[in-house]
Amino acid sequence: MSIRDVYIVDAVRTPIGKFGGALSSVRPDDLAAHVVKALVARTPELDPARIDDVYFGDANGAGEDNRDVARMAVLLAGLPASVPGVTVNRLCGSGLEAVIQAARAIAVGDAHIALAGGVESMSRAPWVLQKPERAFPAGHQQLHSTTLGWRMTNPKMPAEWTVALGEGAELVADKHALTREQQDAFALESHRKAAEAWAKGLFDGEIAGYPGVDLARDECIRDSTSMEALAKLKPSFRPDGGTVTAGNASPLNDGAAALLLVDEEGLRATGREPLARIRASAVTGIEPQLFGLGPVEAVRRVLEKAGRSFADLSVFELNEAFAAQALGCLAEWPELDPSIVNPRGGAIAIGHPLGASGARLAGSVAHQLAAAGSGTGLAALCIGVGQGIALVLER
Repeated sequence: MSIRDVYIVDAVRTPIGKFGGALSSVRPDDLAAHVVKALVARTPELDPARIDDVYFGDANGAGEDNRDVARMAVLLAGLPASVPGVTVNRLCGSGLEAVIQAARAIAVGDAHIALAGGVESMSRAPWVLQKPERAFPAGHQQLHSTTLGWRMTNPKMPAEWTVALGEGAELVADKHALTREQQDAFALESHRKAAEAWAKGLFDGEIAGYPGVDLARDECIRDSTSMEALAKLKPSFRPDGGTVTAGNASPLNDGAAALLLVDEEGLRATGREPLARIRASAVTGIEPQLFGLGPVEAVRRVLEKAGRSFADLSVFELNEAFAAQALGCLAEWPELDPSIVNPRGGAIAIGHPLGASGARLAGSVAHQLAAAGSGTGLAALCIGVGQGIALVLER
């Protein structure tokens, strides 16, 4: 069996909304449907009935995104009912996992044309109540927030595995002796680069604003923040001596992203030039409490599979779940030129709608490679419960 080349023809995303912000009134299935519809509309030569499958990442799935949000997006977007859809969950890596699974289906000949993306509405993530074990419980039942992190944790899990995500970032800071000032400076630079990219119109080609919502750019970017302002924030997870704060961590967000993937036959059906070609992918595991370092081995492995090195990269989009996490990864890649990492800002400024972020990163790399006309790019994310995921693209 021959392996087919897989191309990214286009990629779109919503501006990323803040928790309780401009997109908080929009259901996640509607967010997903919006980017699907926008993506298809940008390729008018493509007959939507030719789409073989739609893959969407979604980290929650406990609320309005239940019942296979990918399939709901297909139907709500007005695509033919013959187009199927599947939802995948690799937590923060879900959007990139969707891209990888779609690419794999095309590469082995199961599909010619697929959509892949991700969605998350952390604003609308519900509270959940477990069923009582008895018909008439004598005590109170606990409500669990599904917005972020561990809930209903299995007691068989070792306590050191199930620490809060922010405490996991503190552990990475401990491991690499990362100071509060280093983390704040990294966060400040993320905001600066993101604000500059928006001002220069660098995101214009990938944005699909949601109808009726007044959101002109990513909602969490802070143009006026400063080291002094960041220094005033209290540590969020270690009151005494902690370094991780709300200012040097990614916020809670709402948003969606989608990409159009094809083989050679699908490319002819779109009548378009591709943005980039998918070269290789990798996923790896690590101890859960050190999840922030998950990308370290995933990136090394994907570069080896692609036959490339850090020196070959022209752009690297690394998800910024926490400044400590990103800095910890960079410390373990001394061969990497840090100037190519997140040139348009990262999740600390842009936002991190969990299930959508991987698709956003892949789409951003593809657009940047297309703008440059050539090059090799990489997208990578850390994943809660201890995983890393990475994708190499080429132009």
